[in-house]
Amino acid sequence: QVQLVESGGGLVQPGGSLRLSCATSGSIFSINGMGWYRQAPGNQRELVAVIRSGGITNYADSVKGRFTISRDKNMVYLQMNSLKPEDTAVYYCNTYPYPLLANQPWGQGTQVTVSS
Repeated sequence: QVQLVESGGGLVQPGGSLRLSCATSGSIFSINGMGWYRQAPGNQRELVAVIRSGGITNYADSVKGRFTISRDKNMVYLQMNSLKPEDTAVYYCNTYPYPLLANQPWGQGTQVTVSS
């Protein structure tokens, strides 16, 4: 069964930090690259961080130097520092690239709100 469960979001002040977690179930997550995506209200879902086989990471310019993606067995993490109001969004994890399967599901996501 293919399943993703994101957690760790919340309300944080500008400049604060959060660590998001993603629990994965299914072999497609363990043998492929993984990414964190986010979707703000009225916007399309965007890719913010990728971790490929071998641990190579890439980041969107908007989060470079502030976010760090990592993985350990069936877990994928996103450490977010120096948060800005524009980071406010629902955050999701999934394979990179996406999709690898027909009708590949998304998890419920985790809400991150950066506000004073």
